[in-house]
Amino acid sequence: MGLFSGLLGNAGTVEPEKLQQEYEQLLTESEDIEIGFKLVRDVFIFTNKRLILVNKQGLTGNKVEYLSVSYGSISRFSIESSGHFDLEAELKIWISSEQHPSITRQFSKKVNIYDVQKVLAKYALG
Repeated sequence: MGLFSGLLGNAGTVEPEKLQQEYEQLLTESEDIEIGFKLVRDVFIFTNKRLILVNKQGLTGNKVEYLSVSYGSISRFSIESSGHFDLEAELKIWISSEQHPSITRQFSKKVNIYDVQKVLAKYALG
């Protein structure tokens, strides 16, 4: 992921093996990471059981929030692919009966947003 893209808040892909090592303490015995993405300091991880959002807070990033979202609580989602001149694509996820998206993330052109959609559809749609 390029620095400029990272500063804009666009996500880049992270190898599942690297995420598995770094976040293994969060995973259950039968849980595997499918795909993961990293913003400047934040990470979001799609496992075979849930979506994990890692939010590093403060200037040092020492304080970390781990948000787990079960795929069953996702009521709908949308992707917006990047146009020819856009820098990113966008993913929006609605939790339960929320009127507005609960989770919105920007992806750099390096990420195939359709791959993200496939993983989300595989688990959220059952």
